[in-house]
Amino acid sequence: MASAQHSEHAREPSFYEAHKGWKSWFITLDHKRLGMMYLVGTMIFFLVGGIAALTLRTELLTPEQDLVSATTFNKLFTVHGAVMVFLVIIPSVPGALGNFLLPLMLGAKDVAFPRLNLLSFWIYSLGACFFLYTLFAGGLDTGWTFYTPYSTTTGTAMVSATAGAFILGFSSILTGVNFLVTVHKMRAPGMTWNRLPLFVWAIYSTAVIQILATPVLAITLLLLIVERTLNIGIFDPAMGGDPVLYQHFFWFYSHPAVYIMILPGFGIVSELIAVHSRKHIFGYKAIALSSVAIAIISFLVWGHHMFVSGQSELAGVVFSFLTFAVAVPTAIKVFSWVATLYKGSIAFNAAMIYALAFLFTFTIGGLTGIFLGALSVDVHLHDTYFVVAHFHYVMMGGTIIAFIGGIHHWWGKMTGRMYNEAHARWGALLVFIGFNMTFFNQFIIGQQGMPRRYATYVPQFQQQHVMSTIGAYILGLGLLWTAIYLLRSLKTGAQAPDNPWGGASLEWLTQSPPIEHNFHGQPRADTDPYNFPQIDRSGGMDAH
Repeated sequence: MASAQHSEHAREPSFYEAHKGWKSWFITLDHKRLGMMYLVGTMIFFLVGGIAALTLRTELLTPEQDLVSATTFNKLFTVHGAVMVFLVIIPSVPGALGNFLLPLMLGAKDVAFPRLNLLSFWIYSLGACFFLYTLFAGGLDTGWTFYTPYSTTTGTAMVSATAGAFILGFSSILTGVNFLVTVHKMRAPGMTWNRLPLFVWAIYSTAVIQILATPVLAITLLLLIVERTLNIGIFDPAMGGDPVLYQHFFWFYSHPAVYIMILPGFGIVSELIAVHSRKHIFGYKAIALSSVAIAIISFLVWGHHMFVSGQSELAGVVFSFLTFAVAVPTAIKVFSWVATLYKGSIAFNAAMIYALAFLFTFTIGGLTGIFLGALSVDVHLHDTYFVVAHFHYVMMGGTIIAFIGGIHHWWGKMTGRMYNEAHARWGALLVFIGFNMTFFNQFIIGQQGMPRRYATYVPQFQQQHVMSTIGAYILGLGLLWTAIYLLRSLKTGAQAPDNPWGGASLEWLTQSPPIEHNFHGQPRADTDPYNFPQIDRSGGMDAH
C-alpha cells in the first residue's frame, strides 16, 4: 500500500524493549502491550474453561454418575459457559488482536484514547477477579444465562458472578468507543473507507454492537442483583416479577453478543484467505457492508431464543422470519471467501488450514442455525444436544478457530519469532479432527431427544457420548500441542521477517515486532489492502 519508511532506518528497539520492568507493563498506554496482556489473560481463562469442559466430557463417558455429583456437574457447565463467553470469546479478538492490530492497520501510532484503553483492560481484570471469587466461593449452578426465577433463589455465588459480568460490560463498551473513534479519526492519509482492511470493518461493526447492546445486559444484571439483595420483585413471579421479561432483556443483548463474538472472526478469515491465496478479496464492498448489515439485523432476532417461553404465535412467526434474514449477509461472506479461493495461489500453511477449517465448521454451524430458526423444528430441538452442537460449531468452530488462525497469521508480527510450520500443521489437523469428533454426532443425539445439561442419560446414547469425549481429548491435545510450539518459538524460533506472507496492508510495513510508535513517520495508503497484482501460483511461504 505504501513505501516502507522503516527500511530506510536502522532497526530500533521493539515495543518490548522500549521500556523495562513490571511497572512499564502495569501502566502502559501502548496498544500493543495491552493487546498482548489481553492475549495472556484470555488464554489463561481459555485453559480454565477447557479443563471444566474436559471434566464434563469425562463424566459423560458412562450413563451413570461416576466422577462428579449432579450439583458439581451443574457448576462445571456454568463455569465452562460463563468463562468461555464473558472472559474468552467476547474479549479475545477485539481485546488481543484488535488492540494490537487496529492502529497498525490504520497507520496510526495508537488508539484514539490510550488511557481509556488501559482503563478498559483493568476493568476487564476486575471483572475477571469477580469470576475467580465466584469459583472459590463455591461456584454457580445456573448456566451462563443466569435464567430467572432459579437464579433469584439459588444458594450459589450468584451476585459475584453477575457483578463480574456487569463490570466486564463496561470494559467492552469503552473498548468499542475507543475503536470507533480511532477508525473515524486516525486513519492514515489515503485510507478511505473503501481501503479499510476487512478486519477493521469487522472490528468497527463489532464496536457498534458493543456500544448499543451491552448496556441492556448491564441493566438486566443490575436489576437481578437488586432483586437478590433487596428482595424487590422484578423477575421472580413469587414476588410479582416476570421471568419472561428477564429473557427478553437477556437475549436482546446476548443474540447481538453472538455477533460480537463471530464478526471479528469473519474479519480474520477475510485477511487469511486473501493473503494466503495471493488473490484480491472477491466482493470487498459486499463483505464490508454485510458486516454492518449483520450488526443491524442482530438487534431484531432475539425472540427466536424464546419460541417455547409462551410468547405469542405471531411473535414467533415474525422472529422466525427475521432469523432467516440474518443468514443472507452471512451467506454473502461465505460465497465471497469461496470465490476468492477459486483459482488463487493457495499456500496450505497453518494459517490457511485454520481458515479452511473455519469455512467447513462455521458453514455447518450456520446451516444448522436455520433449523433452530424454524419455529416448528425448534420446538422439537429446544434444550437438546442439537443446540449444544450448533452453538459450538459457531462459537468454537467459528470464532476460536478463526482466532487461532489469526494468531498464526500475525504471530511473527506480534512476537518477532516464527513458529515451526510443520508442527503447526499437525496441530491444526488435531484441532480439526478433535473438534468434529466432539460435536458433530451431538447433532444426531440431539435430534433423537438427548437433553443437554444432564449428568446421566439413557444407555442408548453412550456410544455417541464416548466418541464425543474421545474427540474432546484429541481437541485438548491439539490445543496443548499448539500452545507448546508457539511458546517454544519465543526462544528457539527463527527471526520473523517484517512481512512473512507478502501482505499488502499497513501492519506489514513496520518491523517485527513493531517499534514503540509503530512507524517511522506517517505511512500512506495508496491502494487497497488486497492489491496482489499477479497471482503467484508457486505457493508456499518462500514464494512470498
